[in-house]
Amino acid sequence: MALANDENHNNGEQEQGRRSHFLVVAYGIQGHINPARTLAHRLARIGGCAATLSVSASSHRRMFPSHGNSCDEEVSDGLISYIPFSDGKDDGSWPKDSEESARRREANFRSLSAVVDRLAASGRPVTCMLCTLSLPVVGEVAREHRLPIAIYWIQPATVLATYYHYFHGHGELIAQHGSSNSTQDQVTLPGLHPLRISDLPTFFTEKTQNDLSKMLLQALRELFEQIEKEKLIVLVNTFDALEDVALKAIQPYMDVFAVGPAVPPLGALLHHKDASEAQVHLFKHDEKDCMEWLDSQLEKSVVYLSFGSLLAYTKRQAEEILHGLQDLGRPYLWVVRKEGRAEEVDFCLRDVKADKGMVVEWCDQQKVLSHPSVGCFVTHCGWNSTLEAIVSGVPMLAVPSWSDQPMNAYLIEEEWGVGVRAERDAEGVLTRDELVSRLELLMGGSERSVQIRANAHSLKERAQEAVATHGPLERCLRSFINKSLQNLDQSRK
Repeated sequence: MALANDENHNNGEQEQGRRSHFLVVAYGIQGHINPARTLAHRLARIGGCAATLSVSASSHRRMFPSHGNSCDEEVSDGLISYIPFSDGKDDGSWPKDSEESARRREANFRSLSAVVDRLAASGRPVTCMLCTLSLPVVGEVAREHRLPIAIYWIQPATVLATYYHYFHGHGELIAQHGSSNSTQDQVTLPGLHPLRISDLPTFFTEKTQNDLSKMLLQALRELFEQIEKEKLIVLVNTFDALEDVALKAIQPYMDVFAVGPAVPPLGALLHHKDASEAQVHLFKHDEKDCMEWLDSQLEKSVVYLSFGSLLAYTKRQAEEILHGLQDLGRPYLWVVRKEGRAEEVDFCLRDVKADKGMVVEWCDQQKVLSHPSVGCFVTHCGWNSTLEAIVSGVPMLAVPSWSDQPMNAYLIEEEWGVGVRAERDAEGVLTRDELVSRLELLMGGSERSVQIRANAHSLKERAQEAVATHGPLERCLRSFINKSLQNLDQSRK
């Protein structure tokens, strides 16, 4: 009888979900688009809702190159639709200064407003807007159209709590510690474990902030002001078993739903065969050669190394990594994007010997991490990459650079025990000696390395439990859908 009641309750929620249409707006880089797309798919598949993903026109063109250069063409993958918005320039560049940033923001507002009107005119009115970080203009559009808005936080809940307290009374304390020469100083924020200054988001502690850091920190400040003023729902790309401490720490201050891990293709974990779950690639990737090479390697023997879609290699960094991998003597798969790659880096990569290693421009990272030959992941600690390694049970060598990455490295090593951290030298370079020593520790037979592998396997199982049918993720998502409909009614009274 209890089961029947649960089924009736779920059916009622799905009927309610079908009246919902979520417009999910994502910043136009791969680290935002992939979790946003996964969330949109889940809203459509689990909640029975309509969902539209909107990204910048330049990113939309890269996602759907076969559709030509149209800036406003709607595309569907059979589950959700895609409609781009325009920043007035649409070339994928960053604003050069505050004046240009303001012009683009105005263009974004006009274009996104037109998207909302267009969906309403086609009989698919938006009932809630969702946006990833760094897009405060979405809130202005939602207010103009009297729509509720929710924030999709695509970094850890620990980082969410840290930013909240930075903007609510602890900024001066953090700045005082950050101005000292000791990065080992600790701060204790409400509800969180003590954190070293070196583990905090880099925007807090940079000695000299560049224009990009200033712009991003200001956008985050605006975002937290909006969350507090409008009592916005915040969806977090995490799960209870991963960040229970941080989720409990932030819940007194905001309405938070844990809807992660958003890792495409999550269907591999759940045994779905839905083609729409495939990864979004903004870069050309070498899947066939890459997977065939991995198939020829021994189980858990390969070092996989990727520093994400934004980092560009210097000649010295490329040389240090190459010589380190050669000294280590294990097979390696190394991602080095062609885009923005200097000629001297190309020259360095000619020394890669096909029998020992493989360098690719890009790859389907989730497929690689799920391959049985991969033994560890050398990562910049972007949150998407971190979650992809967790759901695959792959130990990590953490090499953070900026933004939330140092805190992600802290979580990997200290809180979860699924990896070790490598330190960069004074010039910000990962040296060959550091790379080799850390990889020998991670992939060796010591008690610590055995424990790390066991921890990684355990977290993989917890991730599977989180995304299981009727599991925590599904329950949170259904609760959010219901709450968003209540907020729609209130916004239109």
